[in-house]
Amino acid sequence: MTKEKFKSGFVSIIGRPNVGKSTLMNQVIGQKIAIMSDKPQTTRNKIHGVYTTDQSQIVFLDTPGIHRPNSKLGDYMMKVAHGTLSEVDAILFLVDVAEGIGGGDRYIIEQLKSIKTPVILILNKIDQVHPEQLLPIITTYKDLYNFAEIVPVSALLGNNVTTMLDQIVRYLPEGPQYYPADQLTDHPEQFVCAELVREKILHLTREEIPHSIAVAIEDMKVEPNGVVHISAVIYVERDSQKGIIIGKRGALLKEIGKQARHDIETLLGSKTFLELWVKVKKDWRNQERVLRDLGFRNE
Repeated sequence: MTKEKFKSGFVSIIGRPNVGKSTLMNQVIGQKIAIMSDKPQTTRNKIHGVYTTDQSQIVFLDTPGIHRPNSKLGDYMMKVAHGTLSEVDAILFLVDVAEGIGGGDRYIIEQLKSIKTPVILILNKIDQVHPEQLLPIITTYKDLYNFAEIVPVSALLGNNVTTMLDQIVRYLPEGPQYYPADQLTDHPEQFVCAELVREKILHLTREEIPHSIAVAIEDMKVEPNGVVHISAVIYVERDSQKGIIIGKRGALLKEIGKQARHDIETLLGSKTFLELWVKVKKDWRNQERVLRDLGFRNE
């Protein structure tokens, strides 16, 4: 009996904003490595999540939601999303069946027609629709594009995710194990910690704030007693936004820190002291040097 050869490869998760891409990857990995929010365009960088079994390793790229950009940061996000399409072994195109097909989905399908990479259609949020509604949705998408596979899932509940993973492996080549079996992401801990702080800001603030903030870890060190000390800066574009983030008598900033520290301690497995500062960097989303300093680089 011949031993089954190991398969490995890279898979991009694409879709319009807010369809559950980060939720799906966190469900697969079993740990939060990509932040989640009900606000669109939450993901700004390619997040590399690693899923490993005895037979295969899938490296997921969770890209920014594809949308029409309105700033240099938006341009960067779109270059990242489009750039991954030709770099990977398979593409997961995630759609929200509860909302139905929209102009954004049709726009993405048009982009897919120019590439040769196999595309697996993932019908997400099936827990929000009646099973009888799925067949006409599948037919609609089949008429628009020749998908390699179509898999209905619930990223939030985990329904059918195992089936999706089995389908993905079918399209991977034989290859090496790129990362150790226990490694879940290739991002440094500082990046994930900064993202967890940003997630709490997205949850706790309103319309004008979410896309005007960036978070940078200035210092991260482990004390001899095992406590992790983290100093992070929250950048905003206007003085008024700084006041909102800090809140009355510092209440909102304290709550952001409290919630972020809980997730960071879960991630690191260590008691954490988190110090947050808020600084104004006017119009940072349109300044290329600032974007580079904050880690937004086109590869």
